Amino acid sequence: MDFMELAKARYSVRKFDPRPVEEEKVEAILAAALAAPTAKNLQPQRLLVLKSREALEKLTHVTGCTYGCPLAFVVCYDESVCWHRSFDGKSSGDVDASIVTTHMMLAGWEQGIGSTWVMAFDPAALRREYHLPENIRPTAILVMGYAAPAALPSPNHAASITRDQMVAGESF
Repeated sequence: MDFMELAKARYSVRKFDPRPVEEEKVEAILAAALAAPTAKNLQPQRLLVLKSREALEKLTHVTGCTYGCPLAFVVCYDESVCWHRSFDGKSSGDVDASIVTTHMMLAGWEQGIGSTWVMAFDPAALRREYHLPENIRPTAILVMGYAAPAALPSPNHAASITRDQMVAGESF
């Protein structure tokens, strides 16, 4: 599958088959995370890999958006190693973590593993449940697994704004 086919085919899976994701597929997803570009290649991403029943149960205390997943990644960044923009001090952490999450999501789909990018979570609860130190900042939860037979894309999956709506103006 070429990239555009992959990008268009991938959808948020909100109903997972309970079977576990094979370790080699987990490793392929982690390899994609390592390949993701980050600001100045500082690689501030820090991941929690949740596979055990206990770890996934804790996740239900953090978000209602687990959809019965057998695997989840909590994508965080280490604020102490992020690049910061000199003009205003903005940290690259959220952007770096988002690029990493995108790579993981698409690598999973290529392996036949569905996902949903979850941003609807309680960061304070996540910190408590997984004992995150202050410098580790959670950005996203990527719930993953094989799509259940009844899983379907959202009715809005193929909807898109037009190119003219997307491009703010002509090239300068």
